[in-house]
Formats: sequence, C-alpha cells, structure tokens
Amino acid sequence: MFANKPFGYMLILFTLLVVLAGCGVRSDASTGVSPNSPIATASTEVTATSSIPNAASSVAPTATPSASTSISTSSTTTSTSTLPSTSTLPSTSTSTSTSTSTSASTPTVNTTEENIALTNPAQAPILLVTHSKSDYISFLDPATGHFEKLIVGKAPFAIAEGPNHRAYVSTAEGIAVVDTQSRIRVALVPYQTAIGKPQYGEYRPGGMGIAVSPDGKFVYVGVYVSGSSTKSQLEIMDTTKLAVIGSVPIGIRPFDLVTSLDGREVYSIDHDSYSVTAVDSSTHKARTLEAAPFGRGGFEKPHYAVVRGDGHLLLPYQGRGLVVLDPVSGKYETKPLTGNTHQEGVAFTPDGKQMLIVGIGAAGSATGKPNLTVLDVNTYTEKIIPLTRMHQMVASSADGHYAYLTGGVTYADTGWNGMTVVDLQSGAIRELELPDYPLDVQLLSR
Repeated sequence: MFANKPFGYMLILFTLLVVLAGCGVRSDASTGVSPNSPIATASTEVTATSSIPNAASSVAPTATPSASTSISTSSTTTSTSTLPSTSTLPSTSTSTSTSTSTSASTPTVNTTEENIALTNPAQAPILLVTHSKSDYISFLDPATGHFEKLIVGKAPFAIAEGPNHRAYVSTAEGIAVVDTQSRIRVALVPYQTAIGKPQYGEYRPGGMGIAVSPDGKFVYVGVYVSGSSTKSQLEIMDTTKLAVIGSVPIGIRPFDLVTSLDGREVYSIDHDSYSVTAVDSSTHKARTLEAAPFGRGGFEKPHYAVVRGDGHLLLPYQGRGLVVLDPVSGKYETKPLTGNTHQEGVAFTPDGKQMLIVGIGAAGSATGKPNLTVLDVNTYTEKIIPLTRMHQMVASSADGHYAYLTGGVTYADTGWNGMTVVDLQSGAIRELELPDYPLDVQLLSR
C-alpha cells in the first residue's frame, strides 16, 4: 500500500497514539473530578450536613468548624471558592433560624417555676402543706397538683423549715420532726404543757405558731390551752436532743411565732391578747409589746407577722392598717391599708421587698371581699388582687412570680378543700383541689 513501508508503519503507530490520547481526555471529562479531590470531599460533607441534622443545628453557629466536619481548613477554603454559590445549596440560614427559634422558645418554658416540672421534675418547686382536718402534711407539686402524704400527728397547724433537711410541724399531739429529703417523720416530741385529748377545729389545744432559731439549734412552739383564759406557753425544743427543755408564759392563742434576725429574741403573735410577746432566747425573760391599733375588741386582732430587714415587725389589721413595730423600744406606728378585708396570713417575696397579705373577707370593721394585698414594704404602696374564695396562709415562689394560698380557713370552719395559685404580675388565679383543709404552706428549700 505504501511505497515506503517503514514510514507507513510509523504513521499508523502515530495515529493510534492520537486516538488513545483522545479517549483518555474523554474519559476524564465524563468522570468529572477525582474522588480524592478536595472539592468532592467538601461537597459530600455539605450534602450530609444539610440532610442529616447534627448537634450543631441546635446551637447558634460560631466561627469554629463543626465537630462533624472532617476536612482541613485549607480544604474548606478551597471548597468555598470552588463550590457553586450558596443560592444553589441548602442555606445555613435554615439551621440558624431553627436554632434561634428553639433558643427563643426554650426560656419561655423554663422561666417560671410552674413550668419547670414539664422539663426538669427534679427542679420543680415543692410545697410543704399541713392538712388541718387530718393527721398529715403533704409534699405538693403546684404545677401538676400531685402530692405525697406523710403522717405527722393529729390536726397539724404550722410548719417551720430548718437546716439539714429538717422541717418541724406543730400538731395537737406534739412537735413533729420531718426529714424532708427522705420524707419520713423522725420523731414526735410531746409538749410539756398538759393539753388533753387531741382535738380539731379553730380552738383546738396544742401547738400553733412555730419557728426555728437562725442557727437551727432550737425550735419554738406556741402551745394553746383551750377552755380558759390561762396564758399559752412558748415551748423550746432542743433539735439535737429532740426534747422540750423549757417553757415561757405568753399571750393567748399564739397564731404565729417569728424570730429576730439575729436570733436573740422570739416573738409570739398573741391573737386573743391583742399583743406581741418578746422572749429573750438566752434568758427566757418575756416582755409584752402592745399591738392594738384599733383597740381591744372584736376582730381587730393580730394574726401573723414578718420581720423586715431593719428588725421591725410588720402586722396587718383588717385591711385598714399595718403596724410597724420596733421590738427594741416597744413602740409602733400604723401605716394605712386599703384592702378592707379581715387579714390573716403573711409572707415575704424572696427579695424581701414585697409583703403578701391574705384577706379572708368581711369580719368586724372589714366589710370587703377576699383579696390578696401585695405591699411594698418600703413605700407602703399596695396592689390588691381580688379572690373568689377565702384563704388563710400564703407562701411565695422562689422567683417571686407566684403566691400559693391555702383554703383551710380556721375561722368558723369557713374554709374549703383546696389552694389557689396567684400570678402576682397578671393577677390570674388557678385553683387546686387538696383535701382535709390545707392550712399552712411553705416552699421547700433545695
């Protein structure tokens, strides 16, 4: 075919090489890029990240590479400059907006104590409640209404919490000592005062107001003896010995006991004596302090008190006046109140700036309906929240957002089986069914 055969063979060989080279180029073009190139690796990572959520999607994005990213910084830079624009890929704003939405909604669930039970039951608020028509206290979750009973003694009246997971309950039989962590009654310490057979009701004999010394070494209980004008007794229990070590005569029907901030004195709020008895915690000597801004008669009696940061006692009367009593001088002044309701239980909000005062309704000179007064203890300005039922005692939530009110009013058996939760900001109320006249209520410390 060719005159010069060697030249022909060389031409055929050259043509074959050109064809083979062209096939190689077409092979590379059909493949795209090598599986080992940085661009392919980055593309795989992005696809996996955008199709399978990981832990990084639940937090705000940061400049730090995600833990799921296995490529190096240099590879990331290469992929950013080589990959198509973000308009053709799943946008990172999707996971960011999801994260923002989640972050914004989560605090809404957790900011109030009422909702903690839904997300973290271990941190949910627990209330200690006495059930005055029976023989037990309860550990109550106010968010769910669930409660657990613990038998402590007949006709429990008041609760005082001390250190080391101890709470003390005044009953018609003695002082119940409760381990709040294991939820058992450790002891029932009998009174020195002869009170007779245990009874129930407004005038039942036995322990009423109760308080724990600031150092936790002593418990003070006001013990009422019914059926006579005989003075009640302040009994003193040693918390180590779990025994009553002494008693001091006080006024009649000690509804409440509080201690001075330094623990040097104990104050008994003597309902039927229209007075306060101050007892020296070391010498046990007693002083009677007058506290009758509207005279000695009818319903104008003291019930409960709190001790303000300056050491003064604050006692409300009938929604008409607040007695500000200086226990050192024994003098007091009366600040006006406008609730116009028979006032009983009191409590501070945790910051000590507001005083919660329960009004049960009309009695004596008070002619108004049940309400809750939220009082600024420095300016004496009031916010009055109407209530639909009568209540006796009150406690504040740890964040000061809610008030917990008990329905077991002792006065003329006018209470009911339940509690009311009051939103102190909006005034909204919610009722809980709770049996056996719940009377005292305390927020359990953690």
